[in-house]
Amino acid sequence: MKKFSKITALLLTATMVLSLAACGSSNNSSGSGGSGGSDGPIKVGIVNLPPEESGYRQANVEDMNKVFSSANGYDMNQTNTDSNSEQIAAAEGYIRDGVDYLLISAANATGWDGVLSSAKEAGVTVYLFDRLIDTATSNFEAASVSDMETEGQIATDWLLSQGLDELNVILIRGQIGSAAELGRSAPLLKAAEQGKLNIVADGTGGDTWSGEEARKVVEAAIQAGISFNAIYAQNDGMADGAAQALAAAGISYGEGGDVIIMGFDFNRFALRNVQAGIWNFAMQCSPRHASTIAGWIQAHASGSPTASGIVFQNEIGVDTKTITEDIILNMGINEDPGPQ
Repeated sequence: MKKFSKITALLLTATMVLSLAACGSSNNSSGSGGSGGSDGPIKVGIVNLPPEESGYRQANVEDMNKVFSSANGYDMNQTNTDSNSEQIAAAEGYIRDGVDYLLISAANATGWDGVLSSAKEAGVTVYLFDRLIDTATSNFEAASVSDMETEGQIATDWLLSQGLDELNVILIRGQIGSAAELGRSAPLLKAAEQGKLNIVADGTGGDTWSGEEARKVVEAAIQAGISFNAIYAQNDGMADGAAQALAAAGISYGEGGDVIIMGFDFNRFALRNVQAGIWNFAMQCSPRHASTIAGWIQAHASGSPTASGIVFQNEIGVDTKTITEDIILNMGINEDPGPQ
Protein backbone atom coordinates (compact mmCIF):
# COMPACT_ATOMS: atom_id res chain seq x y z
CA MET A 1 0.00 0.00 0.00
CA LYS A 2 1.52 3.28 -1.09
CA LYS A 3 1.85 5.98 1.51
CA PHE A 4 0.37 9.29 0.49
CA SER A 5 1.76 12.77 0.95
CA LYS A 6 0.50 15.32 3.42
CA ILE A 7 -2.86 16.68 2.42
CA THR A 8 -3.06 20.01 0.65
CA ALA A 9 -5.61 22.49 1.95
CA LEU A 10 -8.80 22.25 -0.01
CA LEU A 11 -12.34 23.35 0.44
CA LEU A 12 -14.72 22.58 -2.38
CA THR A 13 -18.15 24.08 -2.49
CA ALA A 14 -21.00 22.61 -4.51
CA THR A 15 -23.04 25.28 -6.25
CA MET A 16 -26.74 25.20 -6.69
CA VAL A 17 -26.85 23.64 -10.14
CA LEU A 18 -30.54 23.71 -10.91
CA SER A 19 -33.45 25.67 -9.53
CA LEU A 20 -36.44 26.07 -11.75
CA ALA A 21 -38.04 28.33 -9.18
CA ALA A 22 -37.18 29.04 -5.58
CA CYS A 23 -39.35 30.09 -2.66
CA GLY A 24 -38.01 33.11 -0.83
CA SER A 25 -38.61 31.50 2.55
CA SER A 26 -37.30 28.08 1.58
CA ASN A 27 -34.50 28.14 4.16
CA ASN A 28 -36.39 30.01 6.86
CA SER A 29 -37.54 27.85 9.74
CA SER A 30 -40.10 30.51 10.71
CA GLY A 31 -42.17 29.19 7.81
CA SER A 32 -42.63 25.82 9.48
CA GLY A 33 -46.00 26.49 11.09
CA GLY A 34 -49.08 24.96 9.49
CA SER A 35 -52.23 26.85 8.61
CA GLY A 36 -55.16 24.51 8.52
CA GLY A 37 -57.72 27.30 8.48
CA SER A 38 -61.39 26.42 8.97
CA ASP A 39 -60.77 22.86 7.82
CA GLY A 40 -58.28 22.13 10.60
CA PRO A 41 -54.60 21.19 10.38
CA ILE A 42 -52.79 20.51 7.15
CA LYS A 43 -52.65 16.76 6.53
CA VAL A 44 -49.20 15.53 5.55
CA GLY A 45 -48.07 11.98 4.76
CA ILE A 46 -44.32 11.37 4.79
CA VAL A 47 -42.69 8.33 3.20
CA ASN A 48 -39.15 8.07 4.48
CA LEU A 49 -36.33 5.65 5.22
CA PRO A 50 -35.76 4.26 8.74
CA PRO A 51 -33.67 6.25 11.24
CA GLU A 52 -31.58 3.12 11.84
CA GLU A 53 -30.19 3.41 8.30
CA SER A 54 -27.60 6.01 9.25
CA GLY A 55 -26.87 9.07 11.36
CA TYR A 56 -27.99 11.14 8.39
CA ARG A 57 -31.38 9.45 8.31
CA GLN A 58 -31.84 9.73 12.07
CA ALA A 59 -31.32 13.48 11.82
CA ASN A 60 -33.66 13.69 8.83
CA VAL A 61 -36.50 11.78 10.52
CA GLU A 62 -36.16 13.87 13.68
CA ASP A 63 -36.23 17.06 11.59
CA MET A 64 -39.45 15.96 9.89
CA ASN A 65 -41.09 15.09 13.22
CA LYS A 66 -40.09 18.43 14.73
CA VAL A 67 -41.25 20.67 11.88
CA PHE A 68 -44.44 18.83 10.88
CA SER A 69 -45.78 18.57 14.43
CA SER A 70 -49.31 19.15 15.68
CA ALA A 71 -47.96 22.15 17.59
CA ASN A 72 -47.04 23.68 14.23
CA GLY A 73 -50.49 23.04 12.77
CA TYR A 74 -49.97 19.73 10.97
CA ASP A 75 -51.68 16.37 11.08
CA MET A 76 -48.66 14.32 10.05
CA ASN A 77 -47.96 10.61 9.72
CA GLN A 78 -44.54 9.28 8.75
CA THR A 79 -43.72 5.80 7.44
CA ASN A 80 -40.07 4.74 7.71
CA THR A 81 -38.96 1.69 5.71
CA ASP A 82 -36.12 0.78 3.36
CA SER A 83 -38.41 -1.41 1.23
CA ASN A 84 -39.46 0.32 -1.97
CA SER A 85 -42.63 -1.78 -2.20
CA GLU A 86 -43.58 -0.93 1.38
CA GLN A 87 -42.92 2.74 0.70
CA ILE A 88 -45.17 2.65 -2.37
CA ALA A 89 -47.93 0.91 -0.38
CA ALA A 90 -47.64 3.55 2.35
CA ALA A 91 -47.84 6.38 -0.18
CA GLU A 92 -50.94 4.84 -1.76
CA GLY A 93 -52.48 4.57 1.71
CA TYR A 94 -51.83 8.24 2.44
CA ILE A 95 -53.46 9.21 -0.86
CA ARG A 96 -56.55 7.13 0.03
CA ASP A 97 -56.60 8.78 3.46
CA GLY A 98 -56.92 12.17 1.80
CA VAL A 99 -53.69 13.88 2.79
CA ASP A 100 -53.13 17.36 1.44
CA TYR A 101 -49.42 16.85 0.86
CA LEU A 102 -47.30 13.76 0.24
CA LEU A 103 -43.56 13.96 0.94
CA ILE A 104 -41.30 11.20 -0.41
CA SER A 105 -37.70 10.13 0.12
CA ALA A 106 -37.60 7.01 -2.04
CA ALA A 107 -35.65 3.86 -1.20
CA ASN A 108 -35.26 3.26 -4.93
CA ALA A 109 -35.41 5.76 -7.77
CA THR A 110 -37.75 3.67 -9.94
CA GLY A 111 -41.31 2.39 -9.72
CA TRP A 112 -43.09 5.54 -8.58
CA ASP A 113 -45.05 6.68 -11.63
CA GLY A 114 -48.25 4.92 -10.54
CA VAL A 115 -48.19 6.59 -7.12
CA LEU A 116 -47.51 10.00 -8.62
CA SER A 117 -50.34 9.55 -11.11
CA SER A 118 -52.75 8.58 -8.32
CA ALA A 119 -51.69 11.58 -6.27
CA LYS A 120 -52.31 13.92 -9.17
CA GLU A 121 -55.76 12.47 -9.79
CA ALA A 122 -56.62 12.85 -6.09
CA GLY A 123 -55.40 16.44 -5.92
CA VAL A 124 -52.54 15.59 -3.55
CA THR A 125 -49.48 17.82 -3.88
CA VAL A 126 -46.23 15.84 -3.92
CA TYR A 127 -42.85 17.09 -2.72
CA LEU A 128 -39.70 15.02 -2.94
CA PHE A 129 -36.90 15.40 -0.45
CA ASP A 130 -33.37 14.10 -0.07
CA ARG A 131 -33.54 11.87 -3.17
CA LEU A 132 -34.89 12.27 -6.66
CA ILE A 133 -37.21 9.77 -8.35
CA ASP A 134 -36.74 8.61 -11.93
CA THR A 135 -39.76 10.42 -13.32
CA ALA A 136 -40.74 13.60 -15.17
CA THR A 137 -40.61 16.78 -13.11
CA SER A 138 -44.25 17.37 -14.07
CA ASN A 139 -45.19 14.45 -11.81
CA PHE A 140 -44.34 16.32 -8.60
CA GLU A 141 -44.58 19.89 -7.39
CA ALA A 142 -40.99 20.41 -6.26
CA ALA A 143 -37.99 18.59 -4.81
CA SER A 144 -35.59 19.66 -2.08
CA VAL A 145 -32.61 17.42 -2.61
CA SER A 146 -28.89 17.04 -2.37
CA ASP A 147 -27.12 16.80 -5.70
CA MET A 148 -25.65 13.37 -5.12
CA GLU A 149 -23.59 13.37 -8.30
CA THR A 150 -22.08 16.75 -7.42
CA GLU A 151 -21.25 15.33 -3.99
CA GLY A 152 -19.53 12.42 -5.70
CA GLN A 153 -17.72 14.76 -8.07
CA ILE A 154 -16.40 16.92 -5.24
CA ALA A 155 -15.17 13.83 -3.38
CA THR A 156 -13.62 12.29 -6.50
CA ASP A 157 -11.92 15.55 -7.48
CA TRP A 158 -10.48 15.85 -3.98
CA LEU A 159 -9.13 12.31 -4.14
CA LEU A 160 -7.54 12.90 -7.54
CA SER A 161 -5.98 16.14 -6.27
CA GLN A 162 -3.89 14.30 -3.68
CA GLY A 163 -1.17 13.67 -6.25
CA LEU A 164 -0.59 9.98 -5.61
CA ASP A 165 1.39 8.09 -8.24
CA GLU A 166 -1.35 5.45 -8.24
CA LEU A 167 -4.80 5.39 -6.68
CA ASN A 168 -6.16 1.97 -5.76
CA VAL A 169 -9.60 2.49 -4.30
CA ILE A 170 -12.03 0.35 -2.37
CA LEU A 171 -15.52 1.57 -3.27
CA ILE A 172 -18.16 0.89 -0.62
CA ARG A 173 -21.58 1.74 -1.97
CA GLY A 174 -24.80 2.36 -0.14
CA GLN A 175 -28.11 0.80 -1.16
CA ILE A 176 -27.68 -0.26 -4.78
CA GLY A 177 -29.99 1.65 -7.11
CA SER A 178 -30.76 4.46 -4.68
CA ALA A 179 -30.27 8.01 -5.90
CA ALA A 180 -27.50 8.51 -3.34
CA GLU A 181 -25.59 5.42 -4.44
CA LEU A 182 -25.99 6.15 -8.14
CA GLY A 183 -24.93 9.78 -7.81
CA ARG A 184 -21.99 9.22 -5.48
CA SER A 185 -20.70 6.29 -7.52
CA ALA A 186 -20.91 7.85 -10.99
CA PRO A 187 -17.95 10.29 -10.85
CA LEU A 188 -15.64 7.71 -9.26
CA LEU A 189 -16.61 5.10 -11.85
CA LYS A 190 -16.03 7.63 -14.64
CA ALA A 191 -12.59 8.47 -13.26
CA ALA A 192 -11.77 4.75 -13.25
CA GLU A 193 -12.94 4.41 -16.86
CA GLN A 194 -10.65 7.31 -17.77
CA GLY A 195 -7.69 5.56 -16.16
CA LYS A 196 -7.28 8.16 -13.40
CA LEU A 197 -7.70 5.61 -10.61
CA ASN A 198 -8.28 1.89 -10.07
CA ILE A 199 -11.26 0.44 -8.26
CA VAL A 200 -9.69 -2.68 -6.79
CA ALA A 201 -12.69 -3.78 -4.70
CA ASP A 202 -16.36 -2.86 -5.04
CA GLY A 203 -18.79 -3.72 -2.24
CA THR A 204 -21.84 -2.39 -0.43
CA GLY A 205 -23.21 -1.81 3.03
CA GLY A 206 -26.50 -3.18 1.74
CA ASP A 207 -29.96 -1.68 2.04
CA THR A 208 -29.18 -0.39 5.54
CA TRP A 209 -25.84 1.21 4.61
CA SER A 210 -24.33 -0.95 7.34
CA GLY A 211 -20.98 -0.25 8.92
CA GLU A 212 -20.66 -3.94 9.73
CA GLU A 213 -21.14 -4.90 6.09
CA ALA A 214 -18.61 -2.26 5.06
CA ARG A 215 -16.12 -3.71 7.53
CA LYS A 216 -16.56 -7.11 5.85
CA VAL A 217 -15.83 -5.60 2.43
CA VAL A 218 -12.50 -4.27 3.65
CA GLU A 219 -11.67 -7.45 5.56
CA ALA A 220 -12.24 -9.49 2.41
CA ALA A 221 -9.94 -7.20 0.41
CA ILE A 222 -7.21 -7.51 3.05
CA GLN A 223 -7.55 -11.30 3.21
CA ALA A 224 -7.37 -11.49 -0.59
CA GLY A 225 -4.08 -9.58 -0.57
CA ILE A 226 -5.50 -6.67 -2.60
CA SER A 227 -3.30 -3.57 -2.56
CA PHE A 228 -5.24 -0.36 -1.88
CA ASN A 229 -4.54 3.13 -0.59
CA ALA A 230 -7.99 4.77 -0.45
CA ILE A 231 -11.45 3.88 0.82
CA TYR A 232 -14.39 5.75 -0.67
CA ALA A 233 -17.29 4.93 1.67
CA GLN A 234 -20.64 6.45 0.78
CA ASN A 235 -21.69 7.25 4.34
CA ASP A 236 -19.95 7.92 7.63
CA GLY A 237 -21.10 4.69 9.29
CA MET A 238 -19.57 2.61 6.51
CA ALA A 239 -16.36 4.65 6.64
CA ASP A 240 -16.20 3.86 10.36
CA GLY A 241 -16.68 0.15 9.66
CA ALA A 242 -13.89 0.29 7.08
CA ALA A 243 -11.57 2.01 9.56
CA GLN A 244 -12.28 -0.71 12.12
CA ALA A 245 -11.15 -3.36 9.64
CA LEU A 246 -7.93 -1.45 8.95
CA ALA A 247 -7.20 -1.00 12.66
CA ALA A 248 -7.76 -4.70 13.33
CA ALA A 249 -5.30 -5.57 10.57
CA GLY A 250 -2.68 -3.09 11.81
CA ILE A 251 -2.93 -0.92 8.68
CA SER A 252 -2.37 2.80 9.22
CA TYR A 253 -4.85 5.32 7.86
CA GLY A 254 -5.72 9.01 8.03
CA GLU A 255 -3.27 11.86 7.64
CA GLY A 256 0.21 10.42 7.16
CA GLY A 257 -1.10 6.85 7.04
CA ASP A 258 -1.18 4.25 4.32
CA VAL A 259 -4.89 4.50 3.48
CA ILE A 260 -7.10 7.51 2.81
CA ILE A 261 -10.50 7.36 4.55
CA MET A 262 -13.41 9.25 2.99
CA GLY A 263 -16.96 9.51 4.31
CA PHE A 264 -20.23 11.26 3.44
CA ASP A 265 -22.98 12.98 5.48
CA PHE A 266 -21.19 15.28 7.98
CA ASN A 267 -21.97 13.44 11.19
CA ARG A 268 -20.13 15.29 13.94
CA PHE A 269 -18.16 12.21 14.92
CA ALA A 270 -16.88 12.00 11.35
CA LEU A 271 -15.96 15.68 11.28
CA ARG A 272 -14.07 15.25 14.57
CA ASN A 273 -12.19 12.36 12.97
CA VAL A 274 -11.22 14.59 10.05
CA GLN A 275 -10.26 17.39 12.42
CA ALA A 276 -7.97 15.01 14.32
CA GLY A 277 -6.45 13.56 11.13
CA ILE A 278 -7.95 10.12 11.85
CA TRP A 279 -9.91 10.39 8.60
CA ASN A 280 -8.95 12.45 5.58
CA PHE A 281 -12.12 13.80 4.00
CA ALA A 282 -15.80 14.35 4.74
CA MET A 283 -18.53 15.30 2.27
CA GLN A 284 -21.61 17.15 3.43
CA CYS A 285 -25.13 15.92 2.74
CA SER A 286 -27.61 18.03 4.69
CA PRO A 287 -30.65 16.19 6.08
CA ARG A 288 -32.52 19.38 6.95
CA HIS A 289 -35.25 19.59 4.31
CA ALA A 290 -38.33 19.94 6.52
CA SER A 291 -38.35 23.72 7.00
CA THR A 292 -37.74 24.26 3.31
CA ILE A 293 -40.74 22.12 2.38
CA ALA A 294 -42.89 23.62 5.14
CA GLY A 295 -42.25 27.03 3.61
CA TRP A 296 -43.33 25.69 0.24
CA ILE A 297 -46.48 24.19 1.75
CA GLN A 298 -47.42 27.47 3.42
CA ALA A 299 -47.00 29.35 0.17
CA HIS A 300 -48.93 26.70 -1.78
CA ALA A 301 -51.76 26.58 0.76
CA SER A 302 -52.16 30.36 0.65
CA GLY A 303 -52.06 30.50 -3.14
CA SER A 304 -48.75 32.37 -3.17
CA PRO A 305 -45.94 31.67 -5.65
CA THR A 306 -43.86 28.73 -4.53
CA ALA A 307 -41.05 26.48 -5.66
CA SER A 308 -41.37 24.11 -8.58
CA GLY A 309 -39.03 21.61 -10.16
CA ILE A 310 -35.73 20.60 -8.54
CA VAL A 311 -33.95 22.72 -5.96
CA PHE A 312 -30.50 21.53 -4.91
CA GLN A 313 -28.84 22.39 -1.62
CA ASN A 314 -25.39 23.96 -1.39
CA GLU A 315 -22.91 21.52 0.17
CA ILE A 316 -19.19 21.35 0.84
CA GLY A 317 -16.38 18.87 1.27
CA VAL A 318 -13.66 19.31 3.88
CA ASP A 319 -10.30 17.73 4.67
CA THR A 320 -7.94 17.97 7.61
CA LYS A 321 -6.70 21.39 6.51
CA THR A 322 -10.06 23.02 5.81
CA ILE A 323 -12.21 21.65 8.64
CA THR A 324 -13.09 24.30 11.25
CA GLU A 325 -14.84 24.30 14.60
CA ASP A 326 -17.53 26.52 13.09
CA ILE A 327 -18.25 23.95 10.37
CA ILE A 328 -18.49 21.16 12.95
CA LEU A 329 -20.85 23.06 15.24
CA ASN A 330 -23.08 24.68 12.63
CA MET A 331 -23.10 22.17 9.79
CA GLY A 332 -22.52 18.85 11.53
CA ILE A 333 -25.40 16.51 12.37
CA ASN A 334 -26.23 14.38 15.42
CA GLU A 335 -24.34 14.33 18.71
CA ASP A 336 -20.93 15.94 19.02
CA PRO A 337 -18.37 13.64 20.67
CA GLY A 338 -16.08 16.59 21.28
CA PRO A 339 -12.45 16.90 20.24
CA GLN A 340 -10.65 13.61 19.74
